[in-house]
Amino acid sequence: MNATGYFTHKDCWKHEMGPGHPECPERLDAIEDRLLITGVGDALERREAPLAPLGDLELAHDRMLVSAIRGLSDGLAEDILAGGPAHVQIDPDTSLNVHTWRAALRAAGAALAATDAVLAGEMGNAFCAVRPPGHHAQRNKAMGFCFFNNIAIAAKYALERHGLKRVAIADFDVHHGNGTEDIIRGDNRILMVSFFQHPFYPFSGADTSPDHRDGNMVNLPVPAYTKGMEIRDLIEMMWIPRLEAFKPEMIFICAGFDGHREDDMGQLGLVEQDYAWITQRIKDVARRHARGRIVSSLEGGYCLSALARSVEAHIRVLADL
Repeated sequence: MNATGYFTHKDCWKHEMGPGHPECPERLDAIEDRLLITGVGDALERREAPLAPLGDLELAHDRMLVSAIRGLSDGLAEDILAGGPAHVQIDPDTSLNVHTWRAALRAAGAALAATDAVLAGEMGNAFCAVRPPGHHAQRNKAMGFCFFNNIAIAAKYALERHGLKRVAIADFDVHHGNGTEDIIRGDNRILMVSFFQHPFYPFSGADTSPDHRDGNMVNLPVPAYTKGMEIRDLIEMMWIPRLEAFKPEMIFICAGFDGHREDDMGQLGLVEQDYAWITQRIKDVARRHARGRIVSSLEGGYCLSALARSVEAHIRVLADL
């Protein structure tokens, strides 16, 4: 099999939302350090993430949102020169600094470049170590640490620019990917499978549970303190049959690791071995139906040690290490 790609860019470190914010540049440091000390990084094909073209962002987002975020960034740069604040608040949890615009373009650009490379056969699959994350970003709204929906953009790009007929999105973040659902709901070329803690931020997703079998969503809301083996059983029963029947030509992963039992952002009980198992089951489906083609992009994960170990476990499976 071709190598596993690893896409990132130094611009992704420059976006920050203030002292003590959990979605911080140190998240990427922790991942890089772990891949270095374990030697896993040596097995990856490392590439710099390009800036996403604005026209590709608009595959998933309203032009007005893209213009608004760019305008806020430009305005902030002018304000800082005049002695103004260093951040602009988007919502209570989310703000941008003068570097956020480029970081967000790199994050989306990583997913697009990874899609190009995997579909060209240059690599078997890819992981994007990027921030800001994306899965809460809706078609016309930035929220929940997210500005542009990196994976939804890449999924639409695979369909519209590469001519694929069916792609799947798997989301294993502790929070429901409300933005991804908002963007892809009703597009039967895309099947989204997810599980998430419920009730919990952003307090959505439970109304499109697996009982709604006519839709393109397989949402599995689970209560706090659900452990890995219960999640595995649900995936085996609910995700896998739908994925097998759908036969995706490519699979995209919203790779959030905040469901780890050590991560106090949520209250689920997953460990590294669970993330490896989930990745393997997704990989099995990709191998059968999608020539192994997977693009995974970092979402949540805020306990730095648990995040780094979980990403390592995820990448080891992708790279057959």
